[in-house]
Amino acid sequence: MSRPAVPAVPPWLAHAFRAQREPVPWNAVCRGALAAGPSLLAGMLLGRTALGVLAAIGAMLAGINDRPGGRRASVRRLGVPASAGAAGLLVGTYAGQGLTAVPLTLVLTALGLAAGGISAVGPVASAAGTQLLVAAAVGAGTPAADPGWQRALAFLAGAGWLLVLRLVLPTPGSLAGDFRFDGERAAVAGVYDAIAALVEAAGGPHATARRAALTAALDHAQDTLAGPRLRGHAASAAERRLHARFAAALPLAEAATALCWAGEPVPARAARGPRRLAAAVRADTGPGPLPAPHLPPARLRAPEAPSVLPALRALDDALLGAAEAFDRGDGTHRGLPVRRRGPRRALRAALGAGGREYGLRVALCFGASAAIAQALHHARWYGPHPHWYWLPATAVFLVKPDLGPLASRVLCRAAGTVLGALVFAGLAALLPHPAGLIALVAVCGALIPVATRHFAALTAVVTVLVLALIMAGGEPQASAGRIGETLLACALVLVVGHLPMPRERGGGVRDRLAVAGGAAHAYLLHVLGPPGHEPAAGSGDHAEHRVPPGEPGDRAERWTKGGGPGDRAERWALRREAYRTLAEARTAIAHAAAELPALARHTEGTDAVAEALERLVDTTTACAVHLDDTGRLTPRHLRRLREALAELERLERRGVRVPLPVAA
Repeated sequence: MSRPAVPAVPPWLAHAFRAQREPVPWNAVCRGALAAGPSLLAGMLLGRTALGVLAAIGAMLAGINDRPGGRRASVRRLGVPASAGAAGLLVGTYAGQGLTAVPLTLVLTALGLAAGGISAVGPVASAAGTQLLVAAAVGAGTPAADPGWQRALAFLAGAGWLLVLRLVLPTPGSLAGDFRFDGERAAVAGVYDAIAALVEAAGGPHATARRAALTAALDHAQDTLAGPRLRGHAASAAERRLHARFAAALPLAEAATALCWAGEPVPARAARGPRRLAAAVRADTGPGPLPAPHLPPARLRAPEAPSVLPALRALDDALLGAAEAFDRGDGTHRGLPVRRRGPRRALRAALGAGGREYGLRVALCFGASAAIAQALHHARWYGPHPHWYWLPATAVFLVKPDLGPLASRVLCRAAGTVLGALVFAGLAALLPHPAGLIALVAVCGALIPVATRHFAALTAVVTVLVLALIMAGGEPQASAGRIGETLLACALVLVVGHLPMPRERGGGVRDRLAVAGGAAHAYLLHVLGPPGHEPAAGSGDHAEHRVPPGEPGDRAERWTKGGGPGDRAERWALRREAYRTLAEARTAIAHAAAELPALARHTEGTDAVAEALERLVDTTTACAVHLDDTGRLTPRHLRRLREALAELERLERRGVRVPLPVAA
């Protein structure tokens, strides 16, 4: 007797129940406990409770952005959004004081349009746009007894206090060496661990997933090491050592990717070297004896697997090079081999199809929610509450595509708000005032780093924290009103999210795929293109180039060992850019595919483009390693290269509406 088939869970619903699985960040938990609660307490002790509430809000929003990484990188990750939030609070306060409802709504709508476009630039810009709008809603929607500049400074003080804690407090269990760089050491060690995992998975079913994990580890380490600094280069010996060790991981990552592409298992001892290097980075010591270069087993010397031997030799050479870099102590590396993304790239992202589409939706949601909130406020729907910021602030979080698919965001936000409001209603009746509220704010601040794993959990914690701040500021308990406003914001964002736009939908996904295609094309030209056709170093924009006529293999076969335009540092920088942009496109495609069918259909076929681009970049990497070793490409390399290019051309002919900059 056959069992009845279980209906498949829709992607948008499955995403709502998906949570990140990570270790508890105890250091971030400690910082959260010491940030929002003490900020509120300081305001109360100084007799400026309203400013203390704003400082706690600044600390809370900074805590949401307090993710693992290096201390220097946290300056940008926390400081830029906090500065944008202070500016939004300043503008919102003065606009709310000096403008009537209609002009104020127009100002907030224009602010939403600008913040939405900026959010398309990257994660830090997205966080800055969010804090700008949330703080503007708070400034305009709450009565201001204090001047706007004092409110902005209080907001900055709360966020700045958390940033000071991030820079000063050591990470528990990471006191080896200079603790200021414990986040950087963990990130670089993660790269070596990911290389070892990829080598172990070569020829197995998990090789593709391990290659994606290596890309994520490299992206994280690169961002961690590339934080802002007063000087243009690494000043301390510890930092130079970390930069040199990260640079030494790049040829290892290239060789491991080539082994993954070859599709043949390799000896288990091949992964021992990267594992020992990872342990040395974590302990800030030398690596000790590393496995000697090994001879491949006899079965890998057969003609049917000729592409494995150059990759194995490249892995051995890279391991020896890494050992030399580790033995040099503070290193002599002059900088990170990365291609900088300049203002022109950021402007193109903000004004591109994705930035315009997102900006319009944010402007509509933020402006409409502000207008509705003001109308309800003047109609006394809020009862005795003098503020109306909750509805537009909720709409800002709901309209953000980097928090997940629209339906999933709405469901999680509604469930989290209801749960948080009910929990707070019970706690408010039991806790003493104001000491109990201050303690509740501190506990919620500590829970935020853990709650960021799931949007519903984060919403519940933030709801409890904000309601506690509202009551600490002298207002009555407001759980019921917050539930009603949240559900109204959910309905509004669902409507606006499905409205047709002047241009085609899915602009953000297509923009990211176009950038990924341009990066893949630049990398391909650097490895296989003839001299004179390579892109200028540091340009970062290659979407207008196309591969010159002729067979890539014919050009490659004329090269000699170690040849090719530019040096290997430039090649590794181009490879990093290609894989990074592909990972960003993959994330955007996954979010778009989990939307409701009415929205998901606009990005159909983009996953096939991303897969074809990944095969092209993987093959280009294998070609680079093989050319370094032999100076010529095998028929297998040429065939796989032609197949990847032909697949991209076929997708373009089939009508997949993505600007593909790579042509066969």
